[in-house]
Amino acid sequence: MSMTLVERLLSERVGEEVRPGQLIMTPVDQVFAHDLSGPLAISQLQNLGFTGFKEPAKVRFFLDHASPSSTFNSANEQKTIREFADEWGVELIDVGEGISHQVMVEKYANPGEIIIGGDSHTCMGGVMTALATGMGSTDVAVAMYLMRTWLRVPETMRFVINGRLSDGVYSKDVMLHIIGQIGSGGATYRSMEFVGDAVDNWEIPDRSVLPNMAVEAGAKCGLCPSDEMTKKYMEQQGRADGYKPLSGDLDAECSFEMAIDASSLEPLIAMPHNVDRVVGVTDKQVKDTKVHQIYMGTCTNGRIEDFRVAAEMLKGNKIAKGTRLVVTPASRQVYLQGMKEDIWTTIVEAGGLVNSPGCGACPGVQTGILGNGENCLSTMNRNFKGRMGNPEAFIYLASPATCAASALTGVITDPREVGVPA
Repeated sequence: MSMTLVERLLSERVGEEVRPGQLIMTPVDQVFAHDLSGPLAISQLQNLGFTGFKEPAKVRFFLDHASPSSTFNSANEQKTIREFADEWGVELIDVGEGISHQVMVEKYANPGEIIIGGDSHTCMGGVMTALATGMGSTDVAVAMYLMRTWLRVPETMRFVINGRLSDGVYSKDVMLHIIGQIGSGGATYRSMEFVGDAVDNWEIPDRSVLPNMAVEAGAKCGLCPSDEMTKKYMEQQGRADGYKPLSGDLDAECSFEMAIDASSLEPLIAMPHNVDRVVGVTDKQVKDTKVHQIYMGTCTNGRIEDFRVAAEMLKGNKIAKGTRLVVTPASRQVYLQGMKEDIWTTIVEAGGLVNSPGCGACPGVQTGILGNGENCLSTMNRNFKGRMGNPEAFIYLASPATCAASALTGVITDPREVGVPA
């Protein structure tokens, strides 16, 4: 019988055929929390009377949000996690290693796995064809201990993306287009499945934006197929043994299907204070809007491929007076590669600032909190009121190319007007 990708993945994992709407208990392959969700999960473990993990090798704690710590409170919370990880014998990914979601993709997530995380953007693991989803601290704590969890099998929304992106348009623009069309709650508790010849031709870094932002439409998970691009990436990361092909059947019944002609899209902007307020970069609502800060990075667009685009556009130029450019690589791997390619030199010479790997300004706890009335154009995934630490500021979302172009002009600018990498 034909199955969508999430149905096949869960059926294989639990050992029996499952269907949408069914409540199931499933084994869990990996569980993680970070420095914001970790202390809560630890407290719950202690409250429940647990004394040790049955499978500690499958549990991780990341210190990525305040990386390094920005207040004594965050320092103490990180101290709690370090001590707990040492006592319970689990892996600690310390400050500077990068954002949990990016590091999970680089080092840990495998096709066909169930991954639970204490963060809504855990769904980024779907780029590796893992059912990765965020849960609350109690569910995370129990999953850490039992290595099992319950799920309602989600219905599937299939997005068929065909065609070649035009110059200046990127996968970020595709995902903004999708969310703009279906709305911020349009995929609530559903699996967003991304297929089509465009997805087939994108490598893992380009695909990553799609499942990363699935939660911005309310989805339970976002999934890309495991194919030759997945295999290539896992080989590059030195963990080819974890690869297996996994995909859904295109004739399988789904609750919704949308066809997207990638070649027809233009650079897009999500306006404050919701991700689904999407317009073209040339729309009068956003064109030439003053930008006080450009923030590039996050788990959405903090990979080396994103910074290569920006560096090529910035090379030999200076950012506009009155505009700040703040850059934060998503992982140590990205940070080191940027050093090898002199990408950070290019950004600093243009007038930008490069931070150590981590979440940085995205959650509004450090390195780029905005002033009252200021506008920020960012490659991040979320532009809610107060997201970057100040409810009196305004966040616009865009691709790395649009952000780089706007850094040079000081206003929201169509990257095609500045010149984008071929």
